[in-house]
Amino acid sequence: MIFVQLLLLVIGFIMLVKGADWFVEGTAGIAGKFGIPQLVIGLTIVAMGTSAPEAAVSITAALKGNAGITIGNVVGSNILNILIILGVTAVITTLSIQSSTIKYEIPYMILITLVLLLMGYTDSYITRPEGGILWTLFLVYLLYLLVLSKEGTKKDASDNRSIVRLLISAVAGGIIIVWGSDITVDSATAIARAFGLSERFIGLTIVALGTSLPELVTSVTAARKGNADIAVGNIVGSNIFNILFVIGTTALITPVIFEAKFLIDSAIAVFTGILLWISIFRTKKLARPWGIVMLLCYGAYFVYLLC
Repeated sequence: MIFVQLLLLVIGFIMLVKGADWFVEGTAGIAGKFGIPQLVIGLTIVAMGTSAPEAAVSITAALKGNAGITIGNVVGSNILNILIILGVTAVITTLSIQSSTIKYEIPYMILITLVLLLMGYTDSYITRPEGGILWTLFLVYLLYLLVLSKEGTKKDASDNRSIVRLLISAVAGGIIIVWGSDITVDSATAIARAFGLSERFIGLTIVALGTSLPELVTSVTAARKGNADIAVGNIVGSNIFNILFVIGTTALITPVIFEAKFLIDSAIAVFTGILLWISIFRTKKLARPWGIVMLLCYGAYFVYLLC
């Protein structure tokens, strides 16, 4: 049994790596063909695609009458996205950040996290009207992206691959990433249980990291291929998408429970956004020292969770 789960774990990781390769190559190629800035691709298609696990878990839970897991799923994932994923990516390679990300996208991410914190503070639920507010903010974000996409870059005439081939690469890569993350989480959870590890430990580590594996492999792969805009846009866009679309949609289906303990987690999510902004404000780069700081901050947060 353990051997089978170990084999599945290896297969899952192979799927994640290969899927990320295809996904990044496909999306970057499409951006070049149409003259769409890679940042826009990162903030939209890549961000929404890699957020599929969080969206699926939260919306399915809401439809089954168990929307209480939504806040923890989203807030925990957003914290991990910045501190672990951008932290690891920055340790591997320095990331160049576009001015619009510093001026608009990261501040917007911080703003909507504060809005979520305020909603949770005023009531123990995210109500349907508040879900409507989140969706309105999501539409504002999409409008901003539409304006940003019109500031296109030059088309890449050197890429001889057809649009159909690039689309197949992007879609197939995205499917393989999500499928691979499911296999990885399930097998790792089974292995952890076989060794007698607690459900709480499994939830805080394997499952939390598992739903963010698509963002991790996509960001690292994009950064190593020189597509830093996709790497950073993926994380910032994913965090915005998680709050506005995932929580907003879930709240429109049914009021979402906001437990008191999530106030601290939401405040930490705000802190991580501010930390990211501070780390890149002067240099427009996310360098290795800041990546190490982010990883240390997550270590401190993890210790807090265990206490």
